[in-house]
Amino acid sequence: MNASEFRRRGKEMVDYVANYLEGIEGRQVYPDVEPGYLRPLIPAAAPQEPDTFEDIINDIEKIIMPGAASPACTELETVMMDWLGQMLELPEAFLAGKAGEGGGVIQGSASEATLMALLAARTKVIHQLQAESPELTQAAIMEKLVAYSSDQAHSSVERAGLIGGVKLKAIPSDGNFAMRASALQEALKRDKAAGLIPFFVVATLGTTTCCSFDNLLEVGPICNKEDVWLHIDAAYAGSAFICPEFRHLLNGVEFADSFNFNPHKWLLVNFDCSAMWVKKRADLTGAFRLDPTYLKHSHQDSGFITDYRHWQIPLGRRFRSLKMWFVFRMYGVKGLQSYIRKHVQLSHEFESLVRQDPRFEICAEVTLGLVCFRLKGSNKVNEALLQRINSAKKIHLVPCHLRDKFVLRFAICSRTVESAHVQVAWEHIKEMAADVLQAEME
Repeated sequence: MNASEFRRRGKEMVDYVANYLEGIEGRQVYPDVEPGYLRPLIPAAAPQEPDTFEDIINDIEKIIMPGAASPACTELETVMMDWLGQMLELPEAFLAGKAGEGGGVIQGSASEATLMALLAARTKVIHQLQAESPELTQAAIMEKLVAYSSDQAHSSVERAGLIGGVKLKAIPSDGNFAMRASALQEALKRDKAAGLIPFFVVATLGTTTCCSFDNLLEVGPICNKEDVWLHIDAAYAGSAFICPEFRHLLNGVEFADSFNFNPHKWLLVNFDCSAMWVKKRADLTGAFRLDPTYLKHSHQDSGFITDYRHWQIPLGRRFRSLKMWFVFRMYGVKGLQSYIRKHVQLSHEFESLVRQDPRFEICAEVTLGLVCFRLKGSNKVNEALLQRINSAKKIHLVPCHLRDKFVLRFAICSRTVESAHVQVAWEHIKEMAADVLQAEME
């Protein structure tokens, strides 16, 4: 949708809302539809080709409004998470379907998803241990619980440990900045011998620093064998898994208990929209279920509805699945795949430009849309380069540390980015680099 059409459609939506408000007294307060009404009314999978905007708007009145805001808000989310799970080729165990034990939920961020998974895993292991040894107190168990992640994991994982009140240990990554089986196994063995209780592992697919990938096919079986909850954080990279050529990066997801990525990062859905799936939703809801009288309803124990308040930290929630529905239909699966592929192609274009300049080096494998690079030389000269680039305010780069190296990160992330923008950015970086190197020589 270009700016002109967006302007036109935006005015149409204002008219739609205004007409709704003017006629709101004629609408029924409580819906006539029964739980489960929505799924039969829409396709079982996302369209491959784009739908028209007119068709989507017509479906709002025909499909959504009869159940607005309940149960449409809940039921569309369940179906959209199944649509997206199918696009990723997730195992059936993660999908709600019509009678599955798993399912998806939209969280606000990957940070929330990691925290929810950790708290669910914590509750599960406490219940298990107390069932085996009733004399054990929760406090006695809590002080022995330990969680693990790669030393390349996002800081939100550490924060989840702090909020959850459990120890979190960093597993040293290998030469490719990935967590491997041997290092994890060694940590589990050592901690169990010390009387600790390993209960939770976070594997990262597409680390923030350099988009590295923990080895799921190695780590997963260990977690299953040790009865440790495995959570996968693919916040950025997960969007790429809708492309068959990148799906192998998710191999091993079948070993996980929960999986999360952010459509609001790279799948054209506006913030906030973080997609989380669990194999057994009872493990999640069992940790957070509270039913005061003022939240009870007539279908409370029917089994026909999903109460997402038991799947998240807040009780209230927005109708976030509606924007997923619009994006999936406006672009179609093929359109979204094309968008991802274009960004990956542009990242490799930038990588090629960097490699052609002997002053620079590439610091990590370029897999998706992130390029880690730096000037050959000291951290000081690279810090000076970054300062010049960001002070000029033509482009913006965010740095990281890879081992002892200060590294610059070039991320392809704008919906409208083109090759010309990459070329302009590179020319600007070269100009800034020349100034920095000249200043160092003087």
